[in-house]
Amino acid sequence: MEEFHKVRRLPPYVFEQVNRLKAAARSAGADIIDLGMGNPDLPTPAAIVDKLCDVVRDPRTHRYSSSRGIPGLRRAQANYYARRFGVKLDPERQIVATLGSKEGFANMAQAITAPGDVVLCPNPTYPIHAFGFIMSGGVIRSIQAEPDSGFIPALERAVKHSIPKPLALIMNYPSNPTAHVASLDFYKDVVAYARKNDIIILSDLAYAEIYFDGAPPPSILQVPGAIDVAVEFTSMSKTFSMPGWRMGFAVGNERLISALTRVKSYLDYGAFTPIQVAATAALNSDGAEITEVREVYHRRRDVMVDAFGRAGWTVPPPAATMFAWAPIPEGFRHLGSLEFSKLLVEKADVAVAPGIGFGEHGDDYVRIALVENEHRIRQAARNIKRFLGTAGETPDNVIALSARR
Repeated sequence: MEEFHKVRRLPPYVFEQVNRLKAAARSAGADIIDLGMGNPDLPTPAAIVDKLCDVVRDPRTHRYSSSRGIPGLRRAQANYYARRFGVKLDPERQIVATLGSKEGFANMAQAITAPGDVVLCPNPTYPIHAFGFIMSGGVIRSIQAEPDSGFIPALERAVKHSIPKPLALIMNYPSNPTAHVASLDFYKDVVAYARKNDIIILSDLAYAEIYFDGAPPPSILQVPGAIDVAVEFTSMSKTFSMPGWRMGFAVGNERLISALTRVKSYLDYGAFTPIQVAATAALNSDGAEITEVREVYHRRRDVMVDAFGRAGWTVPPPAATMFAWAPIPEGFRHLGSLEFSKLLVEKADVAVAPGIGFGEHGDDYVRIALVENEHRIRQAARNIKRFLGTAGETPDNVIALSARR
């Protein structure tokens, strides 16, 4: 039977291949240490859960909610931006609540994309950045992910050679999966170029509060004039360990926020009201929960880098996010990230995310999520050390291992 048009535009979900192996191994009794999906294991802070429980007892909160977010929640997000970034936002016209940043990105794509529109997207990047627009009929043109001195020249080349002229530029710093962090000066250059060339900027700032080295990551909206062209997406999933609550925001340019709000009004009634009230309380808190979450990931990062290094796998320490972007060990690189990830599940009982799932330029890497405690991370390192010792570093040994699967 022929697949539907939009489904045909989507490649096979790479991560599902690793997930099937992981499930089969667990069914066979293996203790898989899952460092693949970025699914926080930390509990949501008790004060946020308590607020949810208090509000949910009121039957009036069980009715349909507000698609754009209850007023108090939007005001809380505006206050957060004012405290954290020094950015003033109008809660009525420049903020809309989303069901996580992923839904926000996908529905923004639905709102602004006409068939054939060109969108500039980093490669590698989080899949919804590209596929939200592909499902909406857009065309993706890849650009570099690194926020360095080569970015603007690469952007200029991409715009020059795109027909029609690109509609939008997607940015994601701190980046998933690469953990790159952008500076405010970098954002100033990008905003100046986007304003000059009438290009929309969609900035994913989901990891604004998960940082370890240097100054806190900035918002692109801190740049004067950015509000003319930019919308930024944030999420409470990682910041407050609330992934299953599905709570995020889009903020920025009034015209773009209006378009997203209108599309959402046809698709959902917003998050459950008690969730929105609890999220409001979280945003209005003193930030102690955010600091605690950040410190946990910082410790895990340091343990992972040290333990994996001792095991024979050098992993560059990420400056931010809950992920490490790890080059595949040299002797295994020719296998590609998917086959290497499968080997880790089968031979080391460790699951990671293959880099190819984030774009073809990620195939020499895997993404390691800091979603297990320090003891389990050390255990994963011991398993990997045994695997590397058994396999050796010669291609013949690697091929033989692969063939025995």
